[in-house]
Amino acid sequence: MRKRFNLYKRRFKRAQKRHIKTAKNASRHPFAVPVFVFAGLLIISILGYLIFKPDQTSNQPGPKLVIINHDHIEQIVPSIEPTVGMLLNKLDIKLNPGDVVEPNLSTPINQYDFRINIYRAVPVEITENGHNSFTFSASATPRAIAEQAGYKLNPADVVTTIPTSNFISQGAIGEQVVINPATPVDLNLYGSPVVVYTHAATVADLIKLENIHLTKNDQVMPSLETPVTPNLEVFLIRNGEKLASVTQNIAMPVDTVYDNSLAYGTSAVQQNGSTGQEVITYQENTQNGIVVSKTPIQTIVTIPAVTEIILVGINLSGIKGDMAYAGIAPSDYPYVDYIISHESGWCPTKAQGETYCPGVPDNPMTPYGYGLCQATPGYKMASAGSDWETDPITQLRWCNGYAVSKYGSWYDAYQHWTTYSWW
Repeated sequence: MRKRFNLYKRRFKRAQKRHIKTAKNASRHPFAVPVFVFAGLLIISILGYLIFKPDQTSNQPGPKLVIINHDHIEQIVPSIEPTVGMLLNKLDIKLNPGDVVEPNLSTPINQYDFRINIYRAVPVEITENGHNSFTFSASATPRAIAEQAGYKLNPADVVTTIPTSNFISQGAIGEQVVINPATPVDLNLYGSPVVVYTHAATVADLIKLENIHLTKNDQVMPSLETPVTPNLEVFLIRNGEKLASVTQNIAMPVDTVYDNSLAYGTSAVQQNGSTGQEVITYQENTQNGIVVSKTPIQTIVTIPAVTEIILVGINLSGIKGDMAYAGIAPSDYPYVDYIISHESGWCPTKAQGETYCPGVPDNPMTPYGYGLCQATPGYKMASAGSDWETDPITQLRWCNGYAVSKYGSWYDAYQHWTTYSWW
């Protein structure tokens, strides 16, 4: 046993001498030092990555690219701020009284290529009943300017603009807002008292503007020539007939304006609207003292409805803009956006189960879902192009064909998704 141990010991010493000699010879090679240094740095880098590598399964939101138009410049910034207001505060972009921000400050920043427009207020002169006041506003409609300045407008008030003739003497730039208030009149409509707001000069004008159709049995008090003054009492009387009135709401009209300066999926209110009110007068037909039918004879609008103007963003910059290049109809954009946002969050390299968006495909050949619309398996999209692994246009072409062939339309695909949470 001792002899065998001495034999192993002598072999080990001979091998040790050979390794030392080889190392000395290698160190004399002109590339030896750079190779050793590179190898050492590589080992350190690997160890550092293993220790400090980012948690790719984290659900923390990544930065969004935000495009801000303000003060005649376009500023592009990455941001993780959750809302428009918080981002502007972080960037120290000051807002002055009367400035308009679209979309509004509470709007969540929840997509890439998000757009924010800041319109700076200018001096505006407001005239009402001969009285002038001045304010700063960037609102787009005269009614919105007046309301922003604190004027309590009646829906029947007429608000218009006229050009400023001399901005130096008038202190306004661009337009002058003129408020023509409506006059309140206490109208007793066949026994039903209502208040109407009118621009009529006389009682006859009031009857005409309100589309009141008088019959030979109708009486009007005071006379038709009476000038309309605030809170004038006007009576419409019809003898010999049983009449009744019903008040009902008028739906608020909505005017949708498509705005290419706002990101698709966002919106802004350019002018606040309101519902209206109307009074319908019926002639009641009775038999044995019981009302058996009603015939409408008059409809008077007591409160006009005010149109709400909504700006709807249609700018499809970034990856969502590829919908147009893939041949998807604009009317289908909302349904495509909904499905893909829920399937992959608009990440063309995401495999099913991944909670982040890899810069390059991790597993495009997965037998499970892959890509924008999570094609299963992902390589089915090769039928739309050889670059199916990374190209969003190719993927969208395949998704478009899939939606139409399986469901008939994107709308039907959307209906299926909202019902079953898959497609």
